[in-house]
Amino acid sequence: MSIGLVLGGGGARAAYQIGVLKALVQLYPRNQHVPFSIICGTSAGAINATSLATHAACFHLGVKKLDWVWRHFETHQVYESSVFGVTKHLIKMAIKGLQHDKISTDAGSLLNNQPLRELLNKLIDFKRIDRNIHLGALDAISVDASCYNNSMSYSFFHGKHSIENWKRARRQGQRSQLNTDHLLASSAIPMVFPSIKLNRAFFGDGSVHQLSPLSSPIHLGATKLFVINLDSPHKQEDKQLKHHPKTATIAGHLLDTIFSDTLNSDLERLQRVNHTLSLISDEDKNKLNLREIETLVIKPSEDLSEIAARYYLEMPMAIRHLLKLFGINQQSDSSIVSYLLFEKAYTSALIDLGYQDALVQMDEIKHFFDII
Repeated sequence: MSIGLVLGGGGARAAYQIGVLKALVQLYPRNQHVPFSIICGTSAGAINATSLATHAACFHLGVKKLDWVWRHFETHQVYESSVFGVTKHLIKMAIKGLQHDKISTDAGSLLNNQPLRELLNKLIDFKRIDRNIHLGALDAISVDASCYNNSMSYSFFHGKHSIENWKRARRQGQRSQLNTDHLLASSAIPMVFPSIKLNRAFFGDGSVHQLSPLSSPIHLGATKLFVINLDSPHKQEDKQLKHHPKTATIAGHLLDTIFSDTLNSDLERLQRVNHTLSLISDEDKNKLNLREIETLVIKPSEDLSEIAARYYLEMPMAIRHLLKLFGINQQSDSSIVSYLLFEKAYTSALIDLGYQDALVQMDEIKHFFDII
């Protein structure tokens, strides 16, 4: 069986994925390679996926490194957050807005994520992916990004030579030598972070045009999918609104939709296909070229927005003041803070939550991975 790991997007929320992996790694000996043949990630999940792929030969070391990075995170490592830096960037963007497009060719964005580029260049050795595939510790790694030129979803993958490119409606898989630009493109939240130029086209966050998040691992050969979903329950989602929702609330809903809705819909679609296939013969399945895909989904048991609100004051002052311009504060009914709060107190809390949630489902996890 080829097990695929699917890591969705969600900015700082991706720290939750590390907690789940920490619980899983305890089931394996220290010299064990990753229990996944295929690793797929989108947005911040793409960064986690790629880091894990570079340590595919040693599952324990890969998770330990990710845990250390996320537990020591500070916002300035991801995007410019000082008063001077934020002000300088906003002035630059304001001047850019007044210039003609032919004069100003730089990408516009609310925040400057140059620090993230420097961090990724420092921490991720992409050459190790080749080595791990050659050793048989990994079959393939893919990173999803959205193309602004043609509104298609691209899965940039690096894997065994037997894996071919694919193309479907509004999405395609393209063999690539992954690098930092692919990760920055996949995690470029629209308007928040700048788009990235790849192969003469411009790309942004992989969740934007992603119609089928589970397509990549299945095309790469996965027969089982372990999915870490960052969609969290919202205790206030059924409340009666007494006035029109604020801009900050709407923006939060848009981010939730981008990062979660398509994955949830694809999981539901997969379950229906599995049920249909269970009712037909193996011969008919072969004629249809379809197979059942077993899935196990781990998702937060608590509202990540509420957790973020508890650590709101950990966010740099310049970013808090910037968000206030959009009506976002500690009491706001908006999930935006939960995506942008790259501070160790918050990310550590998410790691601990992911670890506990995985422990609750440990019997299901052992069964899924055939661990006695």
